[in-house]
Amino acid sequence: MTGETNLKTLLQSLNPILHEGKYVFCSLEDITNIDPADLIMTFRETEGTTIIIRKEKADSLNLEYSFTAAWITLNLFSSLEAVGMTAAFSTELSKEGISCNVVAGFYHDHIFVKLDEAEKAIEILQKLSR
Repeated sequence: MTGETNLKTLLQSLNPILHEGKYVFCSLEDITNIDPADLIMTFRETEGTTIIIRKEKADSLNLEYSFTAAWITLNLFSSLEAVGMTAAFSTELSKEGISCNVVAGFYHDHIFVKLDEAEKAIEILQKLSR
């Protein structure tokens, strides 16, 4: 099963969805004490394992973080081999001074932006789709 690769089709189909809640990035040496069901994403790096988790859960576990984000999913099935989509939407967001942290899942791309910039980011992504 493969996703869409045509950039024009991808950009016309972004369909950004804003998830409820607040999300944080943490770096941990050991994640064995965290329920896998609470993890949005994990990625093992040399320095530690990066996780994305709900802020409330991180607070209850006394985890350190420095960035609280809103989570936007681009609700289209994009191929992992698609070229240019991330560059296109990140360029449009950067024109408005919005930093985006992108995670590519098998089916969808996910964008994490500052909480107070989430609605503006959605507007920009919707405009890009037109």
